[in-house]
Amino acid sequence: MNTPSRRIAVAITALTLAGFTTACGAVGNAVDCNQVSGEVTKIMNDFSGSMAKVASDPKALETAGDEAAGKIKTLAGNYDGELASALNDLASGLDGLKIDADNPSATMESVQKMQGFVTKIQSACG
Repeated sequence: MNTPSRRIAVAITALTLAGFTTACGAVGNAVDCNQVSGEVTKIMNDFSGSMAKVASDPKALETAGDEAAGKIKTLAGNYDGELASALNDLASGLDGLKIDADNPSATMESVQKMQGFVTKIQSACG
């Protein structure tokens, strides 16, 4: 994988994880949101761990994204309303995630969308 692709993969992971360390903490939703934050952080840590494989196997990002999406969809099934919607949006963003060396701008759009999903989860917990 070329250097820009590696940076994109790292950026996706960093943006997502950074948001979840502060995502949920409102008093009214503290228990649910803290639990969601912990579970999503674990899923995204597993996803991040898969990034080492991306250098030798560009499909590893797609596989890891699909696995993370499935876990987050399952998690979303435990909640309703805005939080479930936000989790499902994150799952959709991870589902089919690809690094396209021929079109890095499309991949960067995915990175930017990840931050939007994190913001939506933060809002649902606020």
